Amino acid sequence: MRGTVHHTDGDGPGHLSRMQLDDLLEELQVRIDAVRGTRDRIHGLLDAVLSVGRELELSEVLKRITEAAMLLVDAEYGALGVIGEDGKLSQFIPVGVTEEQAQAIGVLPKGRGLLGELIRNPVPLRLPDLSRHPSSEGFPPNHPPMRSFLGVPIWVRDEVFGDLYLAEKREGKEFDSEDETVLSTLAASAGVAIENARLYEEARYRQRWMEANAEVTRALLSGVGERRVLALIVELARTILSADLGVLALPEDGGESFRMAVAAGTDAEQHRGLLLPREGSFAGAAVKAGEGITSADVEHDPRITVGPPRWAGLGPAVAVPMVAEDVPRGVLLLARAKQGQPFAEPQIAPLSAFAAQAAIAMELAERRRDAEQITLLEERDRIARDLHDLAIQRLFATGMTLQSATRFVDHPKARERLLRAVEDLDATIKIIRSTIFGLRAHENEPGGGDGLRSRVTQAVQDVASALGFTPMLRMGGLLDTDVPGSVADEAVAVLREALSNVARHAGATSVEVAAETTGEAFTLSVVDDGSGIPEGSHHSGLQNLSERAERLGGELRLGAPSGGGTRLIWRVPLNGAGTRI
Repeated sequence: MRGTVHHTDGDGPGHLSRMQLDDLLEELQVRIDAVRGTRDRIHGLLDAVLSVGRELELSEVLKRITEAAMLLVDAEYGALGVIGEDGKLSQFIPVGVTEEQAQAIGVLPKGRGLLGELIRNPVPLRLPDLSRHPSSEGFPPNHPPMRSFLGVPIWVRDEVFGDLYLAEKREGKEFDSEDETVLSTLAASAGVAIENARLYEEARYRQRWMEANAEVTRALLSGVGERRVLALIVELARTILSADLGVLALPEDGGESFRMAVAAGTDAEQHRGLLLPREGSFAGAAVKAGEGITSADVEHDPRITVGPPRWAGLGPAVAVPMVAEDVPRGVLLLARAKQGQPFAEPQIAPLSAFAAQAAIAMELAERRRDAEQITLLEERDRIARDLHDLAIQRLFATGMTLQSATRFVDHPKARERLLRAVEDLDATIKIIRSTIFGLRAHENEPGGGDGLRSRVTQAVQDVASALGFTPMLRMGGLLDTDVPGSVADEAVAVLREALSNVARHAGATSVEVAAETTGEAFTLSVVDDGSGIPEGSHHSGLQNLSERAERLGGELRLGAPSGGGTRLIWRVPLNGAGTRI
């Protein structure tokens, strides 16, 4: 009948049963969930790409990439390995491992075994159980257990920059093809972010190095002493490259050895003042190579075979020669702690340029000192001529006048006083002549004159480069005539040792040297404004100076000026001093 409604229990033909309808609804829900999951994953991928692209610091970019990868594929552990020029991992950034776990594991991987498989074959690698792969070498002690594995290469400008490693998918699952696709997509966008970060880092480094060069130049032109300029060079390089230790070595003995003139940072005192031969030293290896050299583990570097142990706790290191006009002026060395990142080429290139600029600065400083020395010598010549042509002649004429006047004086005491005045004038003439001899000593053979005045002057000038400034010098009395040769030899040796101690240990900014004789005793004093002598310390050099004084019947006295520093007074008698040795 038309309009009649027939009811059925759902089992009739052409109609869906309630069970079939439930199945369809369930399948529809699964597909909706899959679409929603895919949508959420795409949104997550986009968020990850945007998050990574917002960073400009390379180290932060690499960490962000690893964290984003772990979140996208639901991995418990992740790491990003940067491939170095030697085809091994130069950096390894783990995420998901605690600091305590990392310390317990010890040395980070270098790209052997399964990790090296991606380096050798830069294609995605997905494994349900990484321990079963032929390249697997197992885990080191204290390493957390890992089973599932997914790795993809990161390409930057058609070159493999590094690899993303993900391990241990949560809930015991395995990584699937969709995980691989998502991770490969993230790696592609990561390559762009890494390139941008590298360009930013290089630009920032160039700017910082330019500022450092300008600061060194300003210090030089402002007349700052060489030692301070060298210390500034080390500190700027150490700061820019985040190095734990910075050392500047200067060549000695015609370049056959190196003096560690400046050291700052970790265990700097173990390097400062060391004199090492060219062969067997890190500085010598850099000069021999003629360019910057690096070391992954400086403590165990086979090129370092001389000197006391001094690299403990340090790993990555770099040494660049400081060359001006094809002549090595020094070597700049930087080192980082064991777990520090190796020095990469983008860091070494500007460091080498900075070292070359520093060498030019040192060359200019030396030429300035030479010009000042020429001016000083010319001034000495003028003073010597004036003393000889004017002062001595007038004193001599005055003495002759007084001596001739004695025959007109009848009073005995007046006559005695005139004769004493004549003797004083003769003594004054001798002192002036001795001063003239010292002023003109530079005209003799190389090494100066043989007199004590000349030798003292030369000793003071020789230490100027190590100190960074020229000490103040005062001399008095008939040093070249009253002081026997044996005492003069000891005095010069004492002076050189004392000045060397100041240069190596005191950190002084001013030094005053005085050499004086009264005819009965010779006194040498060296006063600095440095750190002073630590209480209870023992120095074999000071013992040697004391013994030299005692052999001559004299003494060595040490004290501290009111403003800080050290006062050394070395005094020996002159009567019979030549026969005491």
